[in-house]
Amino acid sequence: MERTLVVDALAATMPQREITICGWIRTRRDAKDFSFVEVNDGSCLTNIQCIVDAGTAAQAGLGDASTGAALSVSGELVPSPGKGQQWEIRAATVRVFGGADPETFPLQKKRHSDEFLRTIAHLRARTNKYGAAFRIRSEAARAVHDFFHERHFVWVHTPILTGSDCEGAGEMFRVTTLDGPASPSEDFFGRNCHLTVSGQLEAEALAMGLGRVYTFGPTFRAENSNTPRHAAEFWMIEPEMAFAGLEDIMELGEGLTRHVVDHCLRHCENDLKLFDAFVDKGLLDRLRGMLRQPFARCSYAEAINILQDSGREFTYPVAFGVDLQTEHERYLAEEHYQRPVIVYNYPREIKAFYMRANDDGETVAAMDVLVPRIGELIGGSQREERLDRLEARIAELGQYPEDYWWYLDLRRFGSAPHAGFGLGFERLLMMLTGITNIRDVIPFPRTPGSLEF
Repeated sequence: MERTLVVDALAATMPQREITICGWIRTRRDAKDFSFVEVNDGSCLTNIQCIVDAGTAAQAGLGDASTGAALSVSGELVPSPGKGQQWEIRAATVRVFGGADPETFPLQKKRHSDEFLRTIAHLRARTNKYGAAFRIRSEAARAVHDFFHERHFVWVHTPILTGSDCEGAGEMFRVTTLDGPASPSEDFFGRNCHLTVSGQLEAEALAMGLGRVYTFGPTFRAENSNTPRHAAEFWMIEPEMAFAGLEDIMELGEGLTRHVVDHCLRHCENDLKLFDAFVDKGLLDRLRGMLRQPFARCSYAEAINILQDSGREFTYPVAFGVDLQTEHERYLAEEHYQRPVIVYNYPREIKAFYMRANDDGETVAAMDVLVPRIGELIGGSQREERLDRLEARIAELGQYPEDYWWYLDLRRFGSAPHAGFGLGFERLLMMLTGITNIRDVIPFPRTPGSLEF
């Protein structure tokens, strides 16, 4: 079917004698001599208004179609006398593909709660808010790929099925073909298999041959958490660079974040304005502020001193050696620095086995990028490239070096300094939109007890 997208029709520079658009009815208002039909096809936030005159073939085709119905409208694109819209369509023919019963179609009202819309996730993309959120998601993903492509990173696809636990936390989904209790040796792979929590380890291996790589795909965490920041399935962006250290990934993480913000400000202006007006007032100013000055930087030790000297009574007490909580991260980014901040050199006792030990014997070359309203956006480190140090750390944490034989091989054969990080894509989208619940920036969220769609 030849048709014009609504976004292109609205951007026309001159009238058109013949045009066809397709979409779903957002609103319909009937007058004595004509009907106003607002149609949206998902290509942009704005609807296009169609005028259907009474007694015409177009009116006969429209029938009693109402909000939610799918249709095509053909006619003439003409200047609109209405305020706030440049063009409208004078309908010559209307074809309804599928109606929507006004008694049962659940999107009749203009405003619905997020909680209600999560129960009809299969329909919520037709609302202004979620249509905008998912278009921003698309543009942000495009910006991520553009950023890495311009810097000669190779996009790699790491396994979703894995036999190792990258984070060592044990919160993994098991995958099995067995029905009922049986030994893992009888399973498909002859051992326990899980959904990956990270593509980092495999990306490291590929970086040690390709130089610069990144993954961008789904990861899984079997953490029984119902907080607004956690989901069982989420997307991660994980670059790894050979011949790189902590400073390199701090620069890379800041550059990536600023690039995506700039791209979305330029390409998603109308969608972002919706969130600025109705979801998070001040959003646009905050995003623009991220581009005006560099991110702040401080060591973990400095961050602890700032928090202790703040005079703030935190729910989680602050002391050297504790892992920073969201309330601590947000205080640093929102109140102390009032901009994103990169915290580096964390205590080794609270970080993963693969992070490079600093010479002080107390900290590792790790960094987190903290942003206002979200807290941690990026977590990364220089990786431990020294075989003896890595083997000792794995054993110290009660894990088994033989489970990581191939990972240790990277240190046996041509080891080199290397570094990388993980960026939670959904948290990036929460930062971009002001949406406060991770369930609302991913089309079909997977959370405890939620597997319906």
